[in-house]
Amino acid sequence: MEGNTLEETSKTFQIGTTTLKKWEKEYKAGGDLSKKPLKRNPKKVCSKKLIEYVRAHPDAYQSEIAEIFGCSQSAVSQAMKKSKITRKKRRFGTESKIL
Repeated sequence: MEGNTLEETSKTFQIGTTTLKKWEKEYKAGGDLSKKPLKRNPKKVCSKKLIEYVRAHPDAYQSEIAEIFGCSQSAVSQAMKKSKITRKKRRFGTESKIL
């Protein structure tokens, strides 16, 4: 980056100036710019337990399931989608028996 401004360098490499500043700060702090492992929280919803619970309680709302599993409704929704569990209620059509 010597000799060029942050703006010129960001245009050359098509990256933001914020990214360049972050890299420069990391380089000055320790010199290591290698890719760091991602920090992810463990999954809160076990898919096997979720499937068992849904089979036992087919009419439970996602918000109720979330309370049981100690997570958010969106986490339950994503886990259900990943486990290919659909919650659509099928409507039974009634035919008129008028003769």
